[in-house]
Amino acid sequence: MKLFPPSAPHQLEFDKIKILLAAHCRSEYARKKADDLRIHTRKEFIEPQLLQTNEYKLLFQNFLYFPDDAVLNLSKELRLLSIDSSVLTGEQFLQIKKLANAIQQIFRWFSPDRKIAYPTLALIIEETYFEKSIGEMVDEILDEYGIVKDSASENLAAIRTSLYKKRNELKRVFDRIVSKMKKQGYLADIEESFINGRRVLAVFAEQKRMIKGILHGESDSRRTSFIEPEETTHLNNDIFSLENDERKEVYVILQKLTSKMRAYHSLLSIYHNIIGEYDFIKAKAKLALEYNGNLPALHDKALIKLSNAVHPLLFIYNEKLKKPTIPVNISLDDKNRILVISGPNAGGKTVTLKTAGLLQMMLQSGLLVSCSPDSEFGIFKQLMIHIGDTQSLEFELSTYSSHLINMKYFMENANGKTLFFIDELGSGSDPNLGGAFAEVIMEELAKKHSLGLVTTHYLNLKVMANKVNGIINGAMAFDEKNLKPLYQLIIGKPGSSYTFSIAERIGLPHHLINKARQLVDENHFSLDKLLNSTEQDLQEVQIEKKKLAQLIKENEKLHREMQQVIHKEKHLQQVELLKEQNQMNEAKYVYLKEMDRKLKSILIEWKKTDDKSKVIKMMQALLFKQPEKQILQKKQKKIDTKYFETNEPVKQGDKVIMKANRQVGVVTNIRGKKAIVQVGVIPITVSIEDLVAVKDKTPVIPERLKSASNL
Repeated sequence: MKLFPPSAPHQLEFDKIKILLAAHCRSEYARKKADDLRIHTRKEFIEPQLLQTNEYKLLFQNFLYFPDDAVLNLSKELRLLSIDSSVLTGEQFLQIKKLANAIQQIFRWFSPDRKIAYPTLALIIEETYFEKSIGEMVDEILDEYGIVKDSASENLAAIRTSLYKKRNELKRVFDRIVSKMKKQGYLADIEESFINGRRVLAVFAEQKRMIKGILHGESDSRRTSFIEPEETTHLNNDIFSLENDERKEVYVILQKLTSKMRAYHSLLSIYHNIIGEYDFIKAKAKLALEYNGNLPALHDKALIKLSNAVHPLLFIYNEKLKKPTIPVNISLDDKNRILVISGPNAGGKTVTLKTAGLLQMMLQSGLLVSCSPDSEFGIFKQLMIHIGDTQSLEFELSTYSSHLINMKYFMENANGKTLFFIDELGSGSDPNLGGAFAEVIMEELAKKHSLGLVTTHYLNLKVMANKVNGIINGAMAFDEKNLKPLYQLIIGKPGSSYTFSIAERIGLPHHLINKARQLVDENHFSLDKLLNSTEQDLQEVQIEKKKLAQLIKENEKLHREMQQVIHKEKHLQQVELLKEQNQMNEAKYVYLKEMDRKLKSILIEWKKTDDKSKVIKMMQALLFKQPEKQILQKKQKKIDTKYFETNEPVKQGDKVIMKANRQVGVVTNIRGKKAIVQVGVIPITVSIEDLVAVKDKTPVIPERLKSASNL
């Protein structure tokens, strides 16, 4: 993006965003990208970066782990690897293995499902592959501490075996000498030490001539001398020679490993960039969470539609102080290209202007922006700003000259792909003359089809917005009663400067205020007063609108609760109906179960008895019987004429009536709480509790029959 002036990123505080971003970067690669953050003008560059950042933000919000823990700064090692004669150390090879392992974990993380869920993050590794032989080559030669293994070569194994034997031999000889010298009282408190890799005795200075050997030095106090005993000199020499051979062999092995690894230099460089790229994306996602950044819609045309947008730095600052940040809504397109913002000083005009400019810069550099996701952004080729301080009388002339020079550049270079921001257009000169030039500048920029925001106090620019196509008014709301800015942007109407209201509220004498009013053009004063009154009326309308919205919300809540009560009542009625149906179904189930049992008993009887006609009658009675109630009543009448209930405990051999079906049978066997009742030819197992013992009724004989029988 072409910026004017070059200090535009500083004036819009884009450099502060870059500093915050760099603070979240862990790798040198990511920090360099943050410092050199570019503002792109092509959608194919901007959109993938936005999507990648948004996908990583979703990982944070869903508490999902992504394997980018490794912080690797291997630029030095990779440059060294590219040099033919170079040799990497064991520690450097461990770092390369760590890089390969980190890439392996990333490749494993991107399962087919995750590639679908996070497609733009997966794009970073799409053009490369994982080479497992890199780690295998390192593991074959080095251990986990970066030391060359004995198995790296036969020669190294032989050298280290000899070293082990010589060191053990030296230890035995030296320990024997130390024991001997200690008994003779020649050794100092520390007894022994190492100098230049050789084991020496710590001898009292006055006793040094008593020991044959090589003097290697003395202590600072000169009270202790360090002597290598004559008996261990040849062993130390052998060990020194073997250690030198070991170093040479290790160097040769590492040289060969470096030569093999050099074939993968390009691939390792790609791996290093991938790790840094994911670190950079992670930093952007972390920063977005700090200022509540979101992914808006992106269009390849000149367009701005900010919904609930806030200045990201102001949002972070207010969050620390637990203060709310008032959002703004701005919409600029082919129809409404220039927004003229008016209102009182310190009312938020400049902050609104900087918010729109900074968010546009951030978006075109691939950063999520602090506004609602339903916002829409276009792509601009150039961005121009003019934000100056014209409050000092001492520099007024030079300020206005600079202002006109900048406006000249705007008018000469602006086009349909330009986004501009002008703070206090026309200020720094005579109000009438400055206002006239401001109108000309606005008309010219409108003709160029540029999009932009302009702040002003000039009434002629406020009036102009209603006359020139493409220019609209906006006002920063102000609470006149409490003399407080509300920092709310109201689109569609100009705003008052509240000059006399502020003067009255702060207590300036009334006669001075009245005198100032007399000096002001009557039409000018009337218009400002009308704007003042209109804005206050609009604020009252907004308050009433909020109250009405709250009442509608409460009404909808009551409606939902009533619907829930109605649904609940319907549900209860359905439950009761289902209960009744279930009871009926349960009775049918019991009846069918009983029928199944009886049919099985009849089938058994059919197989056992020869009198098939009797079984057929039983089956007919079962299948074609009258309603259960009528049958039971008939049975009960028949039983009542023949039997009476005894209320005695049921015993084997008793006649009994089954309570369920009022059938009469004889108890043939009792097993615990169950009894087998013989009903005709069919034995039935019944609970004793369901049985009633009965006896036959004795027939009553008339007296006249009795006497006749006696005769």
